[in-house]
Order: sequence, then C-alpha cells, then structure tokens
Amino acid sequence: MSEPAHSLPHLALGRLPSGIYILTVGEDATATGMLASWVQQAAFEPPMLSVALKRGRPVCERIEAGESFVLNVVGEGQKSLLKHFAKGFEPDEPAFEGVAIARTACGAPALADAIAVLECRMATVADAGDHRVVIAEVTASEVLTDTPPIVHLRKRGDHY
Repeated sequence: MSEPAHSLPHLALGRLPSGIYILTVGEDATATGMLASWVQQAAFEPPMLSVALKRGRPVCERIEAGESFVLNVVGEGQKSLLKHFAKGFEPDEPAFEGVAIARTACGAPALADAIAVLECRMATVADAGDHRVVIAEVTASEVLTDTPPIVHLRKRGDHY
C-alpha cells in the first residue's frame, strides 16, 4: 500500500525554512565557493555552527582536510550573487571572476557584498545519509550591513 502524497516526508521537509549561504574555502588560485542552505547555529560557547554538505563535494573534502572556510550570509536582493555560485565550479575553475572578495585572517575569501561573514574551522564531522554534517567553530565574524538575509522555502525536501 502506498502512502498518501500529503504524508510523504519530503513534502513536510520542504516546509522547513533555511537561509541560502555561500561557503568559500581556499587561500590561493584553487579557492572556490558553493551554495549551502542546510546551516544552523550549533552552540553558544564557543560559537559554533553546523553545515550539511553533500558527500564527495570537493569543498567538503577540503574542509575535512583541515582548511578553514568562510560562511557568507547573503541578503535580500543579492540573487545575482547566488546565481554566480549556483552553477558550481570544477576544482581548477576560477570561482571568483567578477566577484569582489577580501581575504580573512585564515586566507579564505570573504565576499565583499555579503551581509555578514563567519570564518570557521571544522571541529568534527558526522555522517548523515548522503551528506556529511560539519560542526565548525566560528573563529572570527563580521556583520557588514543590516540588510535582512534571504529565507528559502523549498516545495519538496528530496532535492535542492
């Protein structure tokens, strides 16, 4: 017997609101970025966050290898920035052409147009089905503007 469509988990999961962020990593010409939406504050002291990354993503591998990363908070009206990073980048493809960046203390790129940036270092990682959940300590942060962040609602919880 099949479940009624209204009780399928992916329909309910799609109703969970999330932000849309741009996660950046790398100190040199191999620096890259990707969209991330499954992000949550995880602790007050020390300040920590969690981010779920699909298994096999080059960014995930770099973070698990110990590279610090920056979580760039995107604001309302910045859809062009999202569009730039939504296409994804090959490991050797330049990700920041036409995008203004500054380097954080760890050397990772921070987007100049982000509304806030959080420099992070992985503390631990856990398996979560087809994703890895990175728990990271926020080592530095800055709020750049008071623009409201983008809040994203999906129609279904079984795809991005």
